[in-house]
Amino acid sequence: MSEISALWSPAPAGSTDWLADLSGDDGLTGYPAPGLPDAAWVLNAMYEHEQGPGVVSHHEARRASLADGSIEPTVVGCINFDDEDLITTGGGLGWSQRPGAGWRRLRWAELARRGGEPVVTEGLLPSHRSAPDGRLDDGSWPTGIKVPTEGSLDRESFLRLIDILIDHSPAGPETRCLAFYSPLVMRAMEFDARHVLTGRLGDARALADLEDPGFSPSNLWPEDRSWVVYTDYDLWASKVAGPTSLVESLIGDAEIEAVRLPWVS
Repeated sequence: MSEISALWSPAPAGSTDWLADLSGDDGLTGYPAPGLPDAAWVLNAMYEHEQGPGVVSHHEARRASLADGSIEPTVVGCINFDDEDLITTGGGLGWSQRPGAGWRRLRWAELARRGGEPVVTEGLLPSHRSAPDGRLDDGSWPTGIKVPTEGSLDRESFLRLIDILIDHSPAGPETRCLAFYSPLVMRAMEFDARHVLTGRLGDARALADLEDPGFSPSNLWPEDRSWVVYTDYDLWASKVAGPTSLVESLIGDAEIEAVRLPWVS
């Protein structure tokens, strides 16, 4: 994180104690703050090719590349992630961004309408288990759809979220904030003061340019704790808890796709 040390610096020890008390959680994947008093979930972006999703799955495409030797199997420790029993779904971890020419934003609501499904399955948090199902028969997504990544907002949604948070913070871009990165995001074995940074909300855009960690913050909040952003390592969305005016702005925004989930406090 040294490249942004002029904008963001390590926060004092104990900066996340209040989040631990509020959530009753250890923060390993992020602190799941309850609604304060309201909340919305910002859904990670997915994209579809202009020619449609196609009939070839990410799993089929990867198997073909493994077979012709153009790629090597992914092996971490003793785990082979290209084992024949594992399905390559097409997802990933960390930051994602708009793919470029030939791709368009595919909103969860549009995919839900195609299959007559809810935008998020009732009773579940937004993830690969609860999103509208666009998978093919082999359980993998088609190559013409780039599905959301886990553990991080996509770049475009994060930048737009910062703009909206600035509009709903007392000091605007000068609002002092803290950003917490969970141990999983930092690939660390324990909590460390370096996992919490402090800086101006107006400088939060710089966090999207970090290569390490390659994730948006697990939690982001102002010093007055009037709102909290929660991005869990295992989810496809980020919860924004705060005043109803902020939540309504998120839900009504033309760029962000956000929903209320009544079954989640």
